[in-house]
Amino acid sequence: MKLILSRKAFDSGAGKVANPILDDGSMIPLPIPDKQSPIRYDEINVAGQNLGTVASELTRGKTRPDHFAHLDPDLIESAYPRMPGWRPLFGQVDAAQSVLAREGVGPGDIFLFFGWFRRVTRSAGRLTFAQGAPDLHVIWGWMQIDEVIPVGGAAHPDWMSYHPHLIAGIRGPNNTVYVARERLTLEGAPVDLPGAGAFSHYDDRLRLTKPGASRSTWALPSWFAPDGSRPPLGYHSDSARWTVNGDGVELRSAARGQEFVLDTASYPEAIPWLSELLQAAMDGDVRRAALADLAKDSIEHSDKLPTGVPTLRRLSGSA
Repeated sequence: MKLILSRKAFDSGAGKVANPILDDGSMIPLPIPDKQSPIRYDEINVAGQNLGTVASELTRGKTRPDHFAHLDPDLIESAYPRMPGWRPLFGQVDAAQSVLAREGVGPGDIFLFFGWFRRVTRSAGRLTFAQGAPDLHVIWGWMQIDEVIPVGGAAHPDWMSYHPHLIAGIRGPNNTVYVARERLTLEGAPVDLPGAGAFSHYDDRLRLTKPGASRSTWALPSWFAPDGSRPPLGYHSDSARWTVNGDGVELRSAARGQEFVLDTASYPEAIPWLSELLQAAMDGDVRRAALADLAKDSIEHSDKLPTGVPTLRRLSGSA
């Protein structure tokens, strides 16, 4: 099985601001702007927020609510109107798709989508980035592949037609769409999750960035480090990028490139690590349900959350 760390959502090049983490810990991955897309920001809703409003407020009007959004990867069923039969989709093209094809990425492999996040707060009725909040790379979603569909090849079902990578004639010749499995399967690690989804709330287990460091400096388990006997994480073959320190390794992650592929046949330690990450999705559902109950009963959140529910301690101040 291949594990792909895939850089997606607003970044310094597309969108030009961080994706928000709300006061309750909800994460909102913002699709990048795309004039070729048929979908507008104000048609998308995540975590009870209209993305037209969120994008406009955080970019100070540079991204308007009626701008077109590249809703991809598209993982959250409730985010946008769906036709019957909908399943999560992810499209790729050009050099990034060439990387995935060269690495043999296909059915059963798993994408972990990460992006640039920062805590926000509401001030004077508008969302704004919290002063002193750190810039972080955070894993925000997953997808296990069921099908790989070359867009110029076989016909696709009608329910896919909304997707930005399926608008006729506007992408490159290797334009490809990945369709998610119905349910996630992970050998040797029982999980009860759909084949794709978004982590609803921030959790320290999803954080890649090393505390106190720039967002591109990651803290990973030491087994991630290449040792010469097995292929390295894609785009990270330079040994100078890796600094092992006890049970962990510091990685200066590549500033360029979207798809970082790791072969779990060479890194079997990745399976329990991935299982622990996915547990954060289930814990996020617990947190979301707890917050809904607390809001309904008008109880103070911070004192009443169930034991074990992740907090925002590491999102405040100096990381």
